[in-house]
Amino acid sequence: MVRFGGAPTPTGRATGGTEPVRSRERFLEGGPVEAGVRPPISSSWQRCRALGLSPDGFDLPFREDFDAEARIVRAAAPVLDRLQYRFAGSRMNICVADASGTVLMRRFGEASLARSLPAIQRVPGFVFAEQFAGTNGIGLALAERQLIRVYGAEHFAERSQGSACRALPVRDPLSGRIEGVLCFGYPRDFDNPALATVLLKAARAIEQRLLRHSSARERALLRAYLDTEAEAAVGRHHTVGVDELALGQHPRDRALLMEKATELISCAQRAAVHVALSDGRCVTLLSRPMTSATGVVGVAIEAVLPGPAPRHPLVPSRRIDEVPSPPSGPAAARVVLPSGALAAPGRVATGATGVTRIAAEDGHRASSPPSRGLLLVGEPEVGRHALAARRRLELLSEASTRIGTTLDVRRTAQELAETAVPQLADYLTIDLPEAVLRGEESADPHGDLRRTVVHGIRDDCPFHPVGKQVDYGPTTPQLRCLADGEAVLEPDLKVAAGWLAHDPEHTEELLTHVHSLIAVPLVARGVVLGVAAFYRGRDPAPFGDDDRSLAQELATRAALSIDNARRYTRERTMVLALQRSLLPHGLPDQDAVEVAHRYLPAESDVGGDWYDVIPLSGTRIGLMVGDVVGHGMLSAATMGRLRTAARSFAELDFPPDEVLTQLDNLVGRLDREDPGADAADIIGATCLYAIYDPTTQKCVMARAGHPPPALVSPDGTVSFAELPAGPPLGLGGLPFEAVETDLPEGSQLVLYTDGLIEDRYRDVDRVLDQLREALAHPQRSPEETCQVVLNSVAPAHPRDDIALLVARTHALDPARIASWDLPPDPALVGEVRAGAMRQLADWGLDEAAFAAELMLSELVTNAIRHGSGPVRVRLLLGRTLICEVSDTSNTAPHLRRAASTDEGGRGLFLVAQLSQSWGTRYLPRGKVIWAECGLDGD
Repeated sequence: MVRFGGAPTPTGRATGGTEPVRSRERFLEGGPVEAGVRPPISSSWQRCRALGLSPDGFDLPFREDFDAEARIVRAAAPVLDRLQYRFAGSRMNICVADASGTVLMRRFGEASLARSLPAIQRVPGFVFAEQFAGTNGIGLALAERQLIRVYGAEHFAERSQGSACRALPVRDPLSGRIEGVLCFGYPRDFDNPALATVLLKAARAIEQRLLRHSSARERALLRAYLDTEAEAAVGRHHTVGVDELALGQHPRDRALLMEKATELISCAQRAAVHVALSDGRCVTLLSRPMTSATGVVGVAIEAVLPGPAPRHPLVPSRRIDEVPSPPSGPAAARVVLPSGALAAPGRVATGATGVTRIAAEDGHRASSPPSRGLLLVGEPEVGRHALAARRRLELLSEASTRIGTTLDVRRTAQELAETAVPQLADYLTIDLPEAVLRGEESADPHGDLRRTVVHGIRDDCPFHPVGKQVDYGPTTPQLRCLADGEAVLEPDLKVAAGWLAHDPEHTEELLTHVHSLIAVPLVARGVVLGVAAFYRGRDPAPFGDDDRSLAQELATRAALSIDNARRYTRERTMVLALQRSLLPHGLPDQDAVEVAHRYLPAESDVGGDWYDVIPLSGTRIGLMVGDVVGHGMLSAATMGRLRTAARSFAELDFPPDEVLTQLDNLVGRLDREDPGADAADIIGATCLYAIYDPTTQKCVMARAGHPPPALVSPDGTVSFAELPAGPPLGLGGLPFEAVETDLPEGSQLVLYTDGLIEDRYRDVDRVLDQLREALAHPQRSPEETCQVVLNSVAPAHPRDDIALLVARTHALDPARIASWDLPPDPALVGEVRAGAMRQLADWGLDEAAFAAELMLSELVTNAIRHGSGPVRVRLLLGRTLICEVSDTSNTAPHLRRAASTDEGGRGLFLVAQLSQSWGTRYLPRGKVIWAECGLDGD
């Protein structure tokens, strides 16, 4: 049994509670939120998923510097002590958090809980805001700004599934802002609807204690209004508080009503304003000047709703007690009265946004709903200051979300201008050094300024155009603010000597549009980035000191964002230069394929995509694309290492699967060589390697976790090669598999990285269909195909690098191929030599015949003497003359220096001297020894 207000209340499972376990499981698996989940919970789940939170993988931040003596702590401490006594012996966990979700104090119904619970449930300082803790009572109460109940599986965190909680925001009754959250946490089987009543009463008690710190002037105005209405209320129905009228239930409606009421108070006149709410209703705000018995002059704002309105279900009917005398203090702007009170003398009880609530007593009948209620009471002069302060805060809040949305220097400067105009200024110009626009620090920020932004309420104001170099004189406000590091205010430009003397003709024309100026330096982290000039022309009132402070604050925030963009621009330029230096600078001379390529860096950062075209022996060509995981300098450097290694493995004439195996081993070694790297620095990459042979029109391909290539047949049919995916490089232990396919002459082989087709806002299948449509035009050249693919398939704002390689295949003319098959008989060497000489004569290669004859003799003799099985001799006429001799032996010859007494060992040395290059290529069965020589015999 637990005492609720002195009466025992049985504990037990909530009678109406549900545990959406299955709905939560389906949601975590990626499904939609089901209809049975309450709207606040479903909205919170979706926000948690959008934030990337994991139900079992996040830790809460801890603030050691939280204010243990905060105002809400002093107000809530006695209330929590009474709650601790009330729940003595139970497993109730009572806490108060501030407006950021940081728990400031805790009380426990059972003392042993303080020792048995984990730290996050017993130690103050942990932050339970929704963006850190997921769906929970404190975070959801702050997000929804209302009474919240979270039960069992409605929690996002796995560790909270056995718990339930109720939480309610606690508001400052005078300012209306949320001061904190009162939260009850308990086991699920302890849930009871009566806890809501206890929570409401406790929160109201905390708000009442906060209210006692209000000033005598505020309470005098409230007393005067209540006394006046008590006399006038005879014979008519009237209330105090907009919640009795069911007004402003949405936070946006409440904020709108309070803003309009503050404007009316600042005008200090009788007036009526119609305000449209989000649900379509129209509320009339009436302004009525009044004076208290002590001489305080103020204005009362009443809300009038035509027709009957339903009572708010959570507001009980009660009579109003007497208003207690507050402690003396300085004059305040207003007293705000939002909800739940009748128009009789009463007791201030709770708070809402900008409103002081008056609690109602039993006796008011629901059959007679109110149609009029007090919304706000305040002093005009203080109301004007409050209105101006609110608008400044709103502008700063807007600036925090609008400035710095990109990492582009020019765009960030433009965002500052769009934020300040017209809320603060009518025109704004921003001048930045050319070096800053390039991402560097300017050597002369005072003399190298260029007009970067011109923005205003009109386009015909004669400022210097964007791009023009601006030369300011030493006495101009712009250079003075740069020299002093502080904003310079010129309230009247007609008497600003320094500004007028700088450019008399231009300034005279400007004076027909503007009359007041604030020049503010853009300085961040000690680096001078430029200067912003705020001009006012439409508003007859000149800039003041408050405007200067606001402009300085806006410029300071914008300067940090501009500096971040500048640093990013510098780093991106460096990484992009490194990336491009590591990619191929040109295409090799070869006749196997006609190749075009493109590399498009990501907008946000440069990654590690690469491509390569590698000439191989036997007129073959190797085509490769790869992608290193991640972005930045590390990825670009890793890409350079992998591309160099991949090209080396390919030039050793390894088949595609063997090249990928070697790369996989290399990536694993790179990870092991850096034991201090964390998980974010682990190297990962994907790769696709294809070898095309123009003598057979066959292509052998293998891939390691990379998207398959597109194959375009000569008739325009587009397909994607069916290749085993293979694991990404670096996993190790799994083999790669190569596949051979026919590529008739005129086919196109299209290799690309995943940045071309993968994007979070696009469906991959749809993108592949677009790629098919773009490639289904075989008459286009590879260059045209590359451009069409980037224009029609690539995302407009790529988040990842894109590497694209398009190769149109050619076939080697059979008339340029000669081959002989012979058994391993030394007597046949002469016949082969003679046949080769006749073929070279037919090709008109008499000058190369001598060198070719010697090389063939040595290679064929070695194959017969040291090899096995039948021997095949092949001559290929391309850009060079290629001599190939193959046999079924896997033993490879190697070049050595023969001693003067050796009788042999000089054959390969002779081949190496006569040829431009030579080497060994292994086959599934046997090997090929090849040598190339120039067509002129060199």
